[in-house]
Amino acid sequence: MRRPLYAGVELGGTKCICILARSRGEILRQELVDTVDPEGTLEAIEKILAGWHADEPLRSLGIASFGPLDLDPASPTWGFIATTSKPNWSGIDIARRLQRRLAIPTGFDTDVNGAALAELSWGAGRTLTDLAYVTVGTGVGVGLIANGEPIHGYGHPELGHMRVARQPGDDWPGACPFHGGCVEGLASGGAIRARLGGCRLESAGADHEVWDWVAWALAQLCHVLVVTVAPQAILMGGGVMERQPHLLGRIPGLLKESLGGYLPLPEGDYVRSPGLGSLAGPLGAIALAMKARGDASSD
Repeated sequence: MRRPLYAGVELGGTKCICILARSRGEILRQELVDTVDPEGTLEAIEKILAGWHADEPLRSLGIASFGPLDLDPASPTWGFIATTSKPNWSGIDIARRLQRRLAIPTGFDTDVNGAALAELSWGAGRTLTDLAYVTVGTGVGVGLIANGEPIHGYGHPELGHMRVARQPGDDWPGACPFHGGCVEGLASGGAIRARLGGCRLESAGADHEVWDWVAWALAQLCHVLVVTVAPQAILMGGGVMERQPHLLGRIPGLLKESLGGYLPLPEGDYVRSPGLGSLAGPLGAIALAMKARGDASSD
């Protein structure tokens, strides 16, 4: 007897990944869609999902999206993107539209919460109940899992927009259009390029001072994670971390220095790479699809 079939969509700022998988994270297909205007992007995604559904009925759909998002099931705009810096995408209906097309249960959450769930199910968090997943790429996002569930309040955490204590002598204003020198405004790929005068990140060697500033901002983010939700591990991925692997080695020491001996950290590699690598995002959408049905990831 075949295991259930799930579909997922990781909706990113530059590209979307549609993924088809069985339970236990067994990937069958992946298709890319460029993130252009909302109508063109969602129409292309609908076509892919509808084709899969026609070939073999899908059990459920999961959507892991860039945000901010409306995640309140009682809200008339549940499933919508809220105010975002991505042009033309504020107030766009994502989940309700795709759910109407397929008429199957649909899970919807942030891309980082989805990735955190995937790591908990199939990656570096399989032995944990709590973790933080930090992605450093086009933006900076944080997914938080506590007692096996994503953390939600009236919305969802947006720790990439946390303001940080700046290094002495660092007065660069930052690149975030909302907050200037928040973590995203200092450590995202776009912010680093702006600080390098528009040059590619690869033009700055590992000894370039820009990485000192980036690592400092990310360590400040980790400090706040430790003193607020105390995750059992902090996983740090995303394009910037993958292309600049030296960054990960800088952060634990800066974190300990920032904590000043106040709190002990768990033994071992507390701040470490995700176990699923670039698959964390797409598999996050599958984890959300399974969660929408109440299915265990080990099924």
